[in-house]
Amino acid sequence: MSGFKLSDANPARPDLPPQSHLQHLPDSPLGMTVHSMPTPEQMVGTDGARTRLGRLKMLAVLLVCAAPVLASYLTYYVIRPSAHKSYGELIEPQRELPAFTAQALDAQPVALPSLKGQWLLISVAGGACDEACEKHLYLQRQLRESLGKDKDRLDWVWLVPDQAPVRPALLPALGQATVLRVPPEGLNAWLSPAAGQALADHLYLVDPMGHWMMRFPARLDLAGAGKAKRDLERLMRASAGWDEAGR
Repeated sequence: MSGFKLSDANPARPDLPPQSHLQHLPDSPLGMTVHSMPTPEQMVGTDGARTRLGRLKMLAVLLVCAAPVLASYLTYYVIRPSAHKSYGELIEPQRELPAFTAQALDAQPVALPSLKGQWLLISVAGGACDEACEKHLYLQRQLRESLGKDKDRLDWVWLVPDQAPVRPALLPALGQATVLRVPPEGLNAWLSPAAGQALADHLYLVDPMGHWMMRFPARLDLAGAGKAKRDLERLMRASAGWDEAGR
């Protein structure tokens, strides 16, 4: 009877061919790839790189936030003067709003640094307000109105360095003005007139960060006010976006 015999599968018989190609594979150990853990020095280096990257990103954010202010000052003080000479006299170094308390006409205390956030066009005169004082108040109001859509970015301020009462006839015209009584010694330590002039002879300009930065010529007239308006317009354009319209 022909057929498959168990004895045929006996590997001990040398006359039989190999049963599988596996018999020809060499006996070798199983290969494995081992990934080593990072050393403490490598971990410290990675953390340091991340810290430096985070600081660089924070610095970049701060520069972006400060860019409008830096650009406006670069535009006005570096680029603009070469093409447009300002009518007002630029103050160097600039002087910050002093930290003293003024008094409104209703006797309410007002910290002078609280005026920061907008441009300030300032006149100085006693409460009796003579003809020159009235002219300045009129020009302040007209200059503000002439700025059109930018007028809410400028406050016109009358600083009164004495206790003389303000004439009732003036009050209706001062509805949009900021009128403050200030100590004369503090005022004289902050603002100063041109040589040979009095403090009340000028209009003064303070930027939204609270720095006195410009003084207009003494005894401003209508022709001079037109030139002062051009200074104000250039400043409004240069500083667009970093002051607070309407406080």
